[in-house]
Amino acid sequence: MNIAKQMAGGALRFRTYATAAYVPPASVESMQRARPPPPKPKPESPTFYTGRAAYYDQLLALENAAKQTRSVLQQLQLLPLPRFAQQNLPPLRPVWKNKVDLAELMDAKLTTSRYRRFVSQLNQLNEYRRLAEVAGHAELAQRLQTVLDMFERENKDAILARGKAKPVKFDEYGRTYTIGRRKESTARVWVIKVQTSEGEQAQAASSSAASSETQAPSEAPLPSAPATGIPGFESGPLSVGPTQIEVPTTNILVNNIPLADYFPNLSDRERIVRPFRVAGLIGAFNVFALVRGGGSTGQSGALALGIAKGLAAHVPEVEPLLRKAKMLKRDPRMVERKKTGRAKARKAYTWVKR
Repeated sequence: MNIAKQMAGGALRFRTYATAAYVPPASVESMQRARPPPPKPKPESPTFYTGRAAYYDQLLALENAAKQTRSVLQQLQLLPLPRFAQQNLPPLRPVWKNKVDLAELMDAKLTTSRYRRFVSQLNQLNEYRRLAEVAGHAELAQRLQTVLDMFERENKDAILARGKAKPVKFDEYGRTYTIGRRKESTARVWVIKVQTSEGEQAQAASSSAASSETQAPSEAPLPSAPATGIPGFESGPLSVGPTQIEVPTTNILVNNIPLADYFPNLSDRERIVRPFRVAGLIGAFNVFALVRGGGSTGQSGALALGIAKGLAAHVPEVEPLLRKAKMLKRDPRMVERKKTGRAKARKAYTWVKR
């Protein structure tokens, strides 16, 4: 019985008649049809559907610029460049915008891989610009520089100036002002050339004038008073007294105190005078310094660094000697701070059992 009901129900599921009213085709022709949808505008960029059209447009533009520049340099027979010639080109240090600034410029989020890909294209263009500039093609180099300026930082000069020593300036009296540091000590150093007195200048002028004049043998100058030698020697080298030799001296004042009084230790004084010995300028310059902080070792090291900088500014020829002797570089070593629970930086208190 149930099987018969199932077979009858399955037959009734399929309808053999139309459920909608019949509409003649002639009546449909007179009806007003809906307007077709307007056509979609064509995207301005071929990379519109990538989701990062601005980034890929800039990247394609850089790739095309690099390709065209490469072809121009090949026509000028500047590429391919031998390795030794490429190594001798003057270095260029570009300062590109960081990932955040470049993303704001393109209005798109940049990943590290996309940023590196973009920077590699910029570096390639920068190499071509350097080659064009050295070869004398100023117009091509200027065009590339205009493109690269869009992606360089505004404070490029300030960033490149980091870590470079500022040139030492001279005041109206011919003095140089330098600063030296060592440990916790700081030294402000003024170095000035030794000024000769008027009497010494007149004596030097008269001696030079006398040497320039030609004198006849009969007009030879009379010898001065003979110098007394060692008693008992009437002839020979010991009978002639020693001639007076003027030894040049350098006056160094530290906090308005002479050097020997301010630094009683010989090692400190030797450290301060060493720049003069290396440069061979003992007696050529006078030094006035103001030192603050630290102990005798730190103050003498700071003063020596300031003196070396001043001598290198006065006599640029001795700068390689001072630099080779490591006198123009600050000693980076510092005193380690005291730790809590210890006597000093690392020294521990004596252990007591009770």
